Amino acid sequence: MSDSSPAASARLADAHTPLMRQFFAAKAEHPDVLLFFRMGDFYELFYDDARKAARLLDITLTQRGQSAGQPIPMAGVPHHSAEGYLARLVALGESVALCEQIGDPATSKGIVERKVVRVVTPGTVTDEALLNERRDTLLLSVSRGRSGFGLAWADLSAGRFLVCEVADESTLEAELARLEPAEVLCPDEDGWPPCVVGRTGARRRAPWLFDIDSGRRQLLRFFDVHDLTGFGVEDRPLAIAAAAALLGYVEETQKQRLPHLTSIAYEAGDGAIAMNAATRRHLELDSRVDGDLRHTLLGVLDSTATPMGGRLLRRWLHRPLRDRPVLRHRHQAVAALIDAGADDALRECFRAVGDLERILARIALRSARPRDLSTLRDGLGLLPRVRACLDGIDAPRLRALSDALGEHGAHAHLLASAIVEQPPVLARDGGVFAEGYDTELDELRVLSTNADRFLVDLETRERAASGIATLKVGYNRVHGYYLEVGKSHAGRVPTHYTRRQTLSNAERYITEELKQFEDKVLSARERSLARERLLYEQLLDALNTDLEPLKHCAAALAELDVLACFAERARLLDWARPELTEHPGIRIERGRHPVVEAVRDAPFEPNDLILDCAPDYAGRRMLVITGPNMGGKSTYMRQNALIVLLAHIGSFVPATSAVIGPIDRILTRIGAGDDLARGQSTFMVEMSETSYILHHATDESLVLMDEIGRGTSTYDGLALADACARHLAAHNRAYTLFATHYFELTALATPGSGIANVHLDAVEHGDRLVFMHAVKDGPADRSFGLQVAALAGLPRRVVEDARRRLDELERHRSDSASTAMTANALDAPQQFGLFPPPASATALVDALDGIDPDDLSPKQALEALYRLKRLT
Repeated sequence: MSDSSPAASARLADAHTPLMRQFFAAKAEHPDVLLFFRMGDFYELFYDDARKAARLLDITLTQRGQSAGQPIPMAGVPHHSAEGYLARLVALGESVALCEQIGDPATSKGIVERKVVRVVTPGTVTDEALLNERRDTLLLSVSRGRSGFGLAWADLSAGRFLVCEVADESTLEAELARLEPAEVLCPDEDGWPPCVVGRTGARRRAPWLFDIDSGRRQLLRFFDVHDLTGFGVEDRPLAIAAAAALLGYVEETQKQRLPHLTSIAYEAGDGAIAMNAATRRHLELDSRVDGDLRHTLLGVLDSTATPMGGRLLRRWLHRPLRDRPVLRHRHQAVAALIDAGADDALRECFRAVGDLERILARIALRSARPRDLSTLRDGLGLLPRVRACLDGIDAPRLRALSDALGEHGAHAHLLASAIVEQPPVLARDGGVFAEGYDTELDELRVLSTNADRFLVDLETRERAASGIATLKVGYNRVHGYYLEVGKSHAGRVPTHYTRRQTLSNAERYITEELKQFEDKVLSARERSLARERLLYEQLLDALNTDLEPLKHCAAALAELDVLACFAERARLLDWARPELTEHPGIRIERGRHPVVEAVRDAPFEPNDLILDCAPDYAGRRMLVITGPNMGGKSTYMRQNALIVLLAHIGSFVPATSAVIGPIDRILTRIGAGDDLARGQSTFMVEMSETSYILHHATDESLVLMDEIGRGTSTYDGLALADACARHLAAHNRAYTLFATHYFELTALATPGSGIANVHLDAVEHGDRLVFMHAVKDGPADRSFGLQVAALAGLPRRVVEDARRRLDELERHRSDSASTAMTANALDAPQQFGLFPPPASATALVDALDGIDPDDLSPKQALEALYRLKRLT
């Protein structure tokens, strides 16, 4: 037998033990995932699953027993601590099938029946221990057709289900960068881009699962509707195909109904400011290369009190809106909270609310634990206080959210009367329900509670009746209740005692009275646990009847948490309310970088930005930014992009004032590195990102370009930077911040070009260079490269040699310029470029100098022309 092929082993079932036949049957149904096979208090893994789990989890790999004449490789994890191991496997992108004992060992004949009850995958986890509380865990499905791609994604832990369609691969990559799904499903076909199949958690599925017609019928059945018009997806075939494939996968893995997925929503791409993957990475919205999340925009902005508020803020940050009315309502709500001083009181309430969004999803999936219900109870009990904080505040969005909270007094009362103040972790342990909630349960508990008193009385009576002072009453799980008598008193044991167990120094007995009591008490305990299980199911049923209003309540609490967070940040960090206008342009007064300001000790130097089409600014759309390295060019560019982004999520901004016209995209090219996985050099990455910007930027886009052309030779780079700047200014007409070390580009700022020069100031003080970090009009007069190198710690001798060499180069350049035929900055000495050089121009000139056209016959002229042709 080859233990690496369970399917092949299953064909040899007769050679295996009954237990292993059961394992192979389950494994055959789930060949591509790890199988956790329940055996008593452990989940066991066998064969290749055991080897893989031992490597991933660093657990012991053993061999025990034999099946079909071969040793069985095994590895196991305790059932009670399985969640920790599952969390580690899910984080690695692995999926696990849980094969549980569904039969009763006490009544089963032969081995206990087992069945796979659930498949835990990275995109479908709902257990609290397996989730990052402040990040959405998404399952995404993607289909494709002639018109582009369809995407569907679901957050099962919150009950959200959305779809969209995109036209091309670059937009698909941007959406995947925005959503960051934990698991991606796609048809098992060739030609998928790396952004899909190269992701951790990518799953290839049978292509027929993405069929549009059968997918539409599947969605109609799932949502029990006549058509999909109400969801806005009726005429979105690729989105329908992706959504149906996602639903099929979820039903296959969860093996139960999904009552919390009550609708599907279409997310229009033109409703948000577009940002590609490179832009999100360059702006460091919620991640950094060094992994320090505190030094990201989210790290500075997120002071939300609830996990669901934190997740909503992250979603807003990655999808800034273009809908001006929605944004103005958010800005107005933040201002109203600040004016009323209500944000602190709201945030204090939210600290006790808990993650209601995910708790409601677990209630729908019937996996909620007792402490989930107590958290929901406490959260609903706080709703009156939340409403009181909002009373009298004049803001339309706050009033709408207050109404969306709904009235849930009945549910709050039900949970308050049903659940004890501090419930146990697991419902199966009992002790969940409060005294007085259920009469039958109270009676059964009385029997168990009074057992101790009865046993004390019985022991006292039996000692007196038998005259054995050392007689005692005891209990163990194997033999039940007993009367224990030392062997030295064996002759005084009453005749109505029946021997139950013999020990080395004592005998244990049972009496009819004690037997009746045992039956009564043990029965009461079993019936008490059974009654609690029934009451728990009934409680979940009652909550599920009003699940949708409860979900709206949780969504309203999350949004209120984010708005209160914006208010707290604006007050604490001195941020201002932005103004969104219909007039094209961006005007920011005394803007600051939110992250740099938060992490540095010294005061931050604020700077202005004016990009405007108004006549007094001559249609200024591009700033060519010069100045020294470390002078703050990249910081200046990033801070303005972040201010624009913050304004479009509804937040106040780090500036004295900000007036922002329509924006459709934010595009950046800042820094680059090799992409070894795709075989791309630093310069190729730079050019790819630049190409994307030149193809996608419009006259409503904000573009950040930093040091274009540095990855190649000087004159090639200068030529590329010049051409890109001209194209952006003349054709894209985007709002552009163009940082460069090529001082030649400052010549682009001519009247009517829409281009202006600004520079970051720095001054020399003795041998030291002082960065002023102030943006001033006009070009910089020098780059201070050698001074920055000295600051970086280069040996003094190296810096001095570089200074002498610089003087030589500048003298040579000056001499060359005085004799040049043209003053054009791009006419430079010949150097190796990107492409092979043509034949020497000197040879052509010499040949032409040797020709006198007046002395040539027609034949000689033709021969001369051929000679010149051979020189090219």
